[in-house]
Amino acid sequence: MPTPPNVTLPVLTLRDRRDDDLPTLWRWLHAESGPEWKRWDAPYFHAGSGPSTLSLTDFTARERGRAPDPHGQIIALSGACIGQVTRHEEAPAGGGWWELGLLIFDPRHWGGGLGTRALDLWAAATFEQTDAHVLTLTTWGGNERMVRAAARAGFRECARIPQARAWAGQRWDSVKLAQVRTDRAAGQAP
Repeated sequence: MPTPPNVTLPVLTLRDRRDDDLPTLWRWLHAESGPEWKRWDAPYFHAGSGPSTLSLTDFTARERGRAPDPHGQIIALSGACIGQVTRHEEAPAGGGWWELGLLIFDPRHWGGGLGTRALDLWAAATFEQTDAHVLTLTTWGGNERMVRAAARAGFRECARIPQARAWAGQRWDSVKLAQVRTDRAAGQAP
């Protein structure tokens, strides 16, 4: 359904981290006890982890001294931090393979296309800023929202490792999705 002409949608951008993002980052990464995002973002790695003992004061002191990370950005909705994107180059360096990550903290921002938009912006930025030939994103079979968001952003499933992850008493597939620079350039991605 198209948006009515008199409705202004919030603007989603990717940007460097700012000092005013630090309380939000601390809350979702260190203070919350069992945040919902940890149930979906590789929960098998977060199992048994509770809130961090890192105080907001210590977190702020540590982070304020760090230079902006060219391989990480804040997902901002109308200027406010709602998540983050990351990337790293797979070895060997210079091979053109980059792995992307996406995290939107608050479930109130899930299911409305923000993850798809952020992933599409991050993929475009990564192709523009690096020598990337292929971008990958890895998730697990239980995170169907991420699989759908990646597909809408032009990623295709390229690998599924059966029952590779144990979580909540079940075995889950590890799922890898990919986007190739030439496909994006040919208009096969948004």
